[in-house]
Amino acid sequence: MKIFVSGSLAYDRIMDFPGKFSDHILPDKIHILNVCFTVNGLQEKFGGTAGNIAYSLALLGEQPRILASAGKDFERYEAWLREHRLSLQGIRRISEELTAGAYITTDKADNQITGFNPGAMKHPSSFKFDGVDPEKALAIVAPGNLEDMETYARIYREKNIGYIFDPGQNIPEFSGERLLEMLTGSSLLISNDYELEMIVRATGVEKAELLQHTGSVITTLGEHGSLLCTGDKEVKIPAARASQVTDPTGAGDAYRAGLIKGLVTEKSLTEAAHIGAVCASYAVEHHGTQEHRFSKEEFLSRYEVNFGPSDSQVVL
Repeated sequence: MKIFVSGSLAYDRIMDFPGKFSDHILPDKIHILNVCFTVNGLQEKFGGTAGNIAYSLALLGEQPRILASAGKDFERYEAWLREHRLSLQGIRRISEELTAGAYITTDKADNQITGFNPGAMKHPSSFKFDGVDPEKALAIVAPGNLEDMETYARIYREKNIGYIFDPGQNIPEFSGERLLEMLTGSSLLISNDYELEMIVRATGVEKAELLQHTGSVITTLGEHGSLLCTGDKEVKIPAARASQVTDPTGAGDAYRAGLIKGLVTEKSLTEAAHIGAVCASYAVEHHGTQEHRFSKEEFLSRYEVNFGPSDSQVVL
């Protein structure tokens, strides 16, 4: 089964400020703000929605095609993807741009200041789907280049390729009409509960009515698991227990990877969501979105502990 993952590729540059931002910002001078925070150091992590989902899919034994744009500084990320046997054929290189980058500074009170440079992500990846068998393909449209999101959703509909619609942080960038158009014809809509409310408000379509436009709706609820809604039922999916919770960033992308793994191995949607929950539990154990690891035996053991042996025959 061919898996297409469109979205973003980015460097996450994470910095730690040893004090509190509030101690260095004068409220009565906020209109002429000019501050400098000296940080303890910088860590560079590989990230972006497409990269994160593809990474966890690689851990699960799949080789998805990443559809995204990258810049002139992509060599380190490229080597990382090659190390995990991930194809570069769907990645468009933009020689005059830097790869998208998030610059995240966190203070002692866990407040964050983030700067984001979209860089190469401003350019569509413009992948061609010639010769793709729709019966042997599954795609996810994750947050990334806006043109890609609209174009790929339309192409998947036209070619009858099943796709998951995951608008995420890009929801505010689209009108309700455009969101509804991209959503209509998808196999599945996935979002967290806040994003779902944003979709409902933007489109004017209530959650129950969204099922007239998409096959199913999955709402992730953080530590409370996720909720699977189909036309005739709702299924609560508990969160899988992690050995420790270090950083929840990236858990959603790992969940999506596990979900896709279940779907391409012909599991039921509930079983696929269970696989997603287990995959997410590994992501939260580490700082960074592509730092987790697991063996087949470890994954199956954790799956069985959380969801029992009856449906634990996950193909890895």
